[in-house]
Amino acid sequence: MPESPPPIYLDNAATSFPKPPEVTQALHRLIQEISLSPGRSAHHFSLAASRVIFEARELVADFFGCPDSSRVVFTSNVTEALNVGIFGLLQPGDQVLTTGVEHNSVMRPLRHLEKTRGIRLAILPTDPTGAIDPDDIPTHLSPKTRLIIINHASNVTGAVADLEAIGNRKGGALLMVDAAQSAGVFPLDMEEMSIDFLAFTGHKGLFGPTGTGGFLLREGLMLPPLTMGGTGSNSEQEEQPQLMPDCYESGTPNTLGICGLAAGLEFIKKIGRETIRLREEHLTRMLLDGLRQIPGVTVHGPPASARRGSAVSLTMADRSVADLAFLLDRNYGIMARAGLHCAPAAHRTISTFPQGTLRLSPGFFNTEAEIQATLTALDKIRTTP
Repeated sequence: MPESPPPIYLDNAATSFPKPPEVTQALHRLIQEISLSPGRSAHHFSLAASRVIFEARELVADFFGCPDSSRVVFTSNVTEALNVGIFGLLQPGDQVLTTGVEHNSVMRPLRHLEKTRGIRLAILPTDPTGAIDPDDIPTHLSPKTRLIIINHASNVTGAVADLEAIGNRKGGALLMVDAAQSAGVFPLDMEEMSIDFLAFTGHKGLFGPTGTGGFLLREGLMLPPLTMGGTGSNSEQEEQPQLMPDCYESGTPNTLGICGLAAGLEFIKKIGRETIRLREEHLTRMLLDGLRQIPGVTVHGPPASARRGSAVSLTMADRSVADLAFLLDRNYGIMARAGLHCAPAAHRTISTFPQGTLRLSPGFFNTEAEIQATLTALDKIRTTP
């Protein structure tokens, strides 16, 4: 019986894999050494856990150009972070300006607030690849525009928004950035890009474990917390503390996950974010160039020559995307994702709703040989009855 080919993981837009050895080593070491319960006691285990959280907060602040690490809030994922911002910032009658490529972690809260708070939603036009023109923003602003929400890099098409240009055109509105697909790959600086609220996840481009994420809040901006409870501070009070970041971090934090996130950030600093970006760009270009040579394949998104993320969406004539994903996995050990990717708005924008696309998303640890093997597999699937 022939040996199965080694697995090829091309689902990094969902969760990056593998993690750097430094991340797994940090997780293993920490869970063996301390109790992971920061701020709840004065013994040395608790103090050590508090240092882990503080050092991670400092790393995140520095990484995203935030001058005050107390403005960094850890959450369980980017979805929770976006919900804190959306529910906290928007009031009845507010207008929100967003795009046609947003993830459901943005669209579902916004649609809910349309019904329950009467907010008004305006959608920026995009080109067929999902890219927006920052010059369109001023024409869609109104005196009631409270918030602009931008997906920095689309998880469907890979289109990347020009945040600096958007920040320069936001007027009196606040700018919220969903950096789930871009953090760790593209530069993000809150001050330089005039970002008021930046939401990130830890388990994708930052190489951390799942269950990690957070947001950074501009100085002077406060919003009500989504949850309340024990924070390890001001325990004599039955009201939620107002100090940052405690007011948003109720309950025992995910110390182990945050430690892994910090190790992922240290790995990026060691390797260099630009090195990581260039590697992913090279693999993505190779993939796009190869897909262009396969008859019947349509790529939905920016071309290889554009500034884009590594998420590559495609369809194949006479094959459902679900079949493509199944056959790649079963016959070739290639892991990809098919469907709507929790972003139906994006698929409506690129005219792939409701069937969706097959998404291939290379990461830093993929190889040229794996990309070539994927192209060969897709070509074989195309010609197999």
